[in-house]
Amino acid sequence: MKLTRRESKHRRHRRVRGRVSGSPERPRLAVFRSNQHIYAQVIDDTQHHTLVAASTLDAELKVNLASGANCEASAQVGKLIAARALEKGITKVVFDRGGNIYHGRIKTLADAAREAGLDF
Repeated sequence: MKLTRRESKHRRHRRVRGRVSGSPERPRLAVFRSNQHIYAQVIDDTQHHTLVAASTLDAELKVNLASGANCEASAQVGKLIAARALEKGITKVVFDRGGNIYHGRIKTLADAAREAGLDF
């Protein structure tokens, strides 16, 4: 039985979420990638609370981006989420790729967040 791309992604997502959980000391950096945009959130799973969020739909990023669906946009979101997390005193996170393969836009976002000061 061959799985569709959607089913494969869903299986990966469940597997990743079974192993990755955010805590107050080390919250989870969750990434969601759609066809047109990319979103990132820093989440404390013990309190079920989003601490920081950024996406290509943010007003400060949207004016500078030609498209929200490329690696350049992902890098900008990675820098922005790291800057917002550092403002709140969050330096260490656990990376949740959300079932996506660690490649392309997901990898670019992670690398940009690391360069901007997040540790994971």
